[in-house]
Amino acid sequence: MTETEAAGETAERRVRVVLVDDHRMFRTGVQAEIGQTDRTGVEVVGEAADVDQAVTVITATRPEVVLLDVHLPGGGGVEVLRRCASLMAAPENPVRFLALSVSDAAEDVIGVIRGGARGYVTKTITGTDLVDSIFRVQDGDAVFSPRLAGFVLDAFASTDAPPVDEDLDRLTQREREVLRLIARGYAYKEIAKQLFISVKTVESHVSAVLRKLQLSNRHELTRWATARRLV
Repeated sequence: MTETEAAGETAERRVRVVLVDDHRMFRTGVQAEIGQTDRTGVEVVGEAADVDQAVTVITATRPEVVLLDVHLPGGGGVEVLRRCASLMAAPENPVRFLALSVSDAAEDVIGVIRGGARGYVTKTITGTDLVDSIFRVQDGDAVFSPRLAGFVLDAFASTDAPPVDEDLDRLTQREREVLRLIARGYAYKEIAKQLFISVKTVESHVSAVLRKLQLSNRHELTRWATARRLV
């Protein structure tokens, strides 16, 4: 089969997709790359930038596949999965999730897979491969970026729990969200807006994170998070 024939075959199929990512420019880029329905067969029926928006849009549109970022304001991708558990378990037309993230950290991958996602690919994926991954997830397949597949299989083949980062485990979920946003270079006001909290609350969380991790400033915090691939 030629590439032209393969593209034509893909375009004859249709899959309805929701994009969930807290970066508007990234959503716009993905939409432009895969959302030309006549060419790709992918119809983007909704977008969301945080957990609450995601749950609302997914519930309203009931897409076949959700492209889900792991790091989201309001509790992260795992929280979206938790709140959409009934949609994933629907006997007819279940909603399936494919994680699409810059992170390849073990805790992120294992967390969303245990939460019910059907696969995990990183943002280095090409548009063509992403479209293929979406259709495979729609069909019920499990899809992983090549580098991630091995350790995902190892983690689930083992009876042992994945390694616990004791330092990270000291932080609350909200503190982890603030940590990641700080490490990404967000200002306090931007974090407050993202998480729907006050600037003073952000400052309190940052102080708590620095104290628990025994760090002195946000630059050390950024290095700490980057070393653990939490950004």
